[in-house]
Amino acid sequence: MQAVISVTGKDNIGIIAKTANICAEHSVNIVDVSQTILQNYFVMIMLVDIDNITIDFNNFVDVMSEMGKNNNLEIHTMHEDIFNSMHRI
Repeated sequence: MQAVISVTGKDNIGIIAKTANICAEHSVNIVDVSQTILQNYFVMIMLVDIDNITIDFNNFVDVMSEMGKNNNLEIHTMHEDIFNSMHRI
């Protein structure tokens, strides 16, 4: 199973590291990542493998969201099935 994590906010040092550390703490493997900076605005999308996640997925969503709030970022974590359903025409 996979999930999509999107991160947006004012660019700051350590955003990728903080996000990756939380993933590693919960055995969530980063499969692919794309990030860019648009006029001091950081944008990242990660595709992660959640097959070996060590906490409930909904708790992981909350942990990621809380990290975002603590760092003035918007972080949204969606199960791959929901992401695909939202973007199907």
